[in-house]
Order: sequence, then C-alpha cells, then structure tokens
Amino acid sequence: MNLTGVRPVSYVTGGGGFLGGHLVRSLLDEGRRVVVIEKPGFNPSNMHDSIELRLADIRDSEAVNAALADCAGAEVYHLAANPHLWAVDPAEFDAVNYQGAVHVIESALKHGASKVLHCSTESILTKKNWPIGTVIDEQVEIEESDAVGPYCLSKLRAENFAMEMGRSGRPVVVANPTMPVGPNDPGPSPPTCLIRDFIEGRMPGYMDCALNLVDARDVATGLIKVMRSGVPGRRHLLSGENLMLLELLTILSRLSGRAVPRFKVPYPVGISYAYVSEWFARHMTGKRPQATVTGLKLARRVMHFDATATRRLLGWKPRPIEESLRDSLTWLNL
Repeated sequence: MNLTGVRPVSYVTGGGGFLGGHLVRSLLDEGRRVVVIEKPGFNPSNMHDSIELRLADIRDSEAVNAALADCAGAEVYHLAANPHLWAVDPAEFDAVNYQGAVHVIESALKHGASKVLHCSTESILTKKNWPIGTVIDEQVEIEESDAVGPYCLSKLRAENFAMEMGRSGRPVVVANPTMPVGPNDPGPSPPTCLIRDFIEGRMPGYMDCALNLVDARDVATGLIKVMRSGVPGRRHLLSGENLMLLELLTILSRLSGRAVPRFKVPYPVGISYAYVSEWFARHMTGKRPQATVTGLKLARRVMHFDATATRRLLGWKPRPIEESLRDSLTWLNL
C-alpha cells in the first residue's frame, strides 16, 4: 500500500509498441504514473489519456537526457528498437538498437533511476550448426560471430552493454522475450502478419522452422517481475511454447477452419526469394521487403528455449499459446 500519497513512476521507451502497450496497461493497472517516451512523429491516438507522452529520438543523446531528466527514483523500461530485421540503411540498426540503448541506460543511471530494464530478444541467443532438438536456456554464451545480420548484431551489442553494467554493480537488468503473439498489436508485428496471412489465404506454402511463442500480455507481466526481482548481470528468458511452424499452422487451422498449406518451400528457394525481395526494396520501392535474408537465416537456426530458471526465480508462468492465438484472431476480427 502506498502511504505517501505519491504515485510511483515508471518510464517506458517504446511504450506505443506491441509489448510496450501491454506493459503500459499493466503499469497503469498497478496505479503507477507512466511516462512514455516515443520517437518524434508518433501518433498517440490509441494511448490512454492518463499517460504522459514525451517525444525523443533515442539516437539523440541530448534528447534522451532531457526526456529522462526527472527520473530519479523511478523505474525505466527500455523497449524502443527497430525490430524489422531489414532497413534501407543497415547502419540504422546500430544507431537505434545499440547506441540508442546506451543513451537510455546511461542517461537513466545518471539521473538516478532506481532500476533500468533493457528488453533484449531471443533471436540473438542462437549459434551456427546446432543440431535439431537443442533447447536454449539463459546460460548460453554468444559471440558476435554468431549474430545473424545487422539487426541481431545490434541487439547483441546492446545486451552485452546492459549485462556489463549489471555485472559492474549498476541497477540494470536484462529480459529476453521470445516471439510475442496476442491482441492489440499496433504494428502489426511479423507473428501477427503471419497469422493474418494464413487466415486470409495468402500463404500458399510454408518453410518449416522452430519457433517459441509467448503471449504479449504475459511478457508485460514478466518484464515487471524482472524489474522488481531480476538479478543484474544475468539474462531473464521470457519464453512460452516451443513449436514448429507446421504445428502453429495446425493450431490456427483448428481455430479457424482454414486448411494448412500443403507446399513446403525448400530453403534455397526461400533464401533466394529473400535476396531478390531485399534488392527490390532497397533499389526500387524503398518499402519493407516481403521476405528478409535475416529472417530466412534465422529460420535455419534452433529457436526452442527453456525458461525454467527464470520462471522459478520470478514465479512467472505464461498462459497456453492456443489461448493467445484465439484472442489474436478475435482482435483481428478473423
């Protein structure tokens, strides 16, 4: 119970995104004052009226410093990133995902934040040539040479920075959510796009791959638990259910009545299409490609995870993924 009458404060960079939106709602439900930091040009029309919005490009250290100038004693959640696996200028990933994270973490600590959470990703926790059946836990050691493309490299460098800050005694914790699904995805994110494409019949074939899906609402709860009870200098893996893509499509088929595609796309065909898609996107359209090289290469990696240690530490348990998929279909009105 808060006996002082002063509402505790949480700052959330990227609070207008998929995970950020669910995190903000969970923090508001706790009765906290929430300050959201989003990039200039962000449309706040779908945000709760009680949220305080501040605009700052995290690539700009002075703008970040101003946005966090009054964060003394507050929680700072850093979720803002470019998650799209491809950019017209690949250097954007380093500027946003790595340098931006450094700006946020350093500024929050300088201004006296009680604790800083860096939201990392599962896509950096894979190695080359792991055998099928390998399950990854929080203890895996990853080198920069393991990173798939500039997106993963930028996220790995950001995580390494946050982990080193935690090991040095600073109040910085790291969470690694896996692939989020569920309702209220404003992006929409790649998993939501996949769900919609399948239901609307725009998936003539599939390339089977390993996935781990987790409900975005449960990730939000997990991030709060990591902030409050997490240990600086270690990963906190927020993973849900391990599936192959064909298993995911089978669940979606059962929920929707849409038939599972029969054609399995060979990897050489898929990766070739990704290279062509990126070439057209970079040189012709300037729009995001239909397939990305990083995405296709990740599809060849082991992406099954075991979060037993984090679940025990935090007392966190995500809901069954079929419930999340059903809610996602309802939200999409499909």
